Amino acid sequence: MAFPKPLRAVITGGGGGLGRSLALHLADLGASVVVSDVDEAGADETASLTRERGAEAEVIACDVSDRDAVFALIEETEQRLGGIEVICNNAGVALGGAFDEISIEDWRWAVDVNLWGVIYGCQAAIPKMKSQGRGYILNVASAAGLLSPPSMAPYNVSKAGVVALSESLYTEYKGAGIHVSVLCPTFFQTNIMNAARGTSTPREEARIRKWMARSKVQAPDVAKAAIDALRDGELYVLPMADGREPWELKRQNPQGYVDLVSAAHQHQLQSQDRDES
Repeated sequence: MAFPKPLRAVITGGGGGLGRSLALHLADLGASVVVSDVDEAGADETASLTRERGAEAEVIACDVSDRDAVFALIEETEQRLGGIEVICNNAGVALGGAFDEISIEDWRWAVDVNLWGVIYGCQAAIPKMKSQGRGYILNVASAAGLLSPPSMAPYNVSKAGVVALSESLYTEYKGAGIHVSVLCPTFFQTNIMNAARGTSTPREEARIRKWMARSKVQAPDVAKAAIDALRDGELYVLPMADGREPWELKRQNPQGYVDLVSAAHQHQLQSQDRDES
């Protein structure tokens, strides 16, 4: 199966990491791309790299937590590229720490970007896709949205919302020719930790960065898996085995899964207490 031509795409959070890899992979497929980010310098660099692949690339700054800005992004994408077939709702932020230590302001920040930003992107793009009888929506969630690891409640909730939204849109709009995929990776190298909030300790953040660095599946691999699945009409995209295997366990034995995670978390907390004493 191949994408239709022309292929015109907008990517939020395109200034680096996965967003950049999505832009470059789409460029290799012959797409024209709008790179959007609050980091305009990063978006400019992505666009430059995209043009080096021979593709048309434009930059439009956008804060996805602002509904009006997202709708304006889609309108301007249509004007600059002459249409829109693909939206990659990729912009996201990280927030970690114990539930009772995280402020409500940080909760709102995470949900505004990670969930509302995706909702706004879908709201803006779907009417245009319906009218042309085709479209492709990639919503970037996380394995955390399926597995709900401890000390990540706001992130888990926001990403679980993206999964539920994507499932809803898949069933509602498949008949209208709109493909919807939800990407649920685990750890790989991105810039997401650079602006992370919450109450995670330096030790916990260092452990996460180590997991990101040592992953055998990195951003270009994740981008390819996501775009391939989007093209082929697959809803769930889990490109890492350490995401697929726990998700399978959770589906087979939900209570057993959460009990296992709880026990592992308690063991980790006890180990930390011993190290600090």
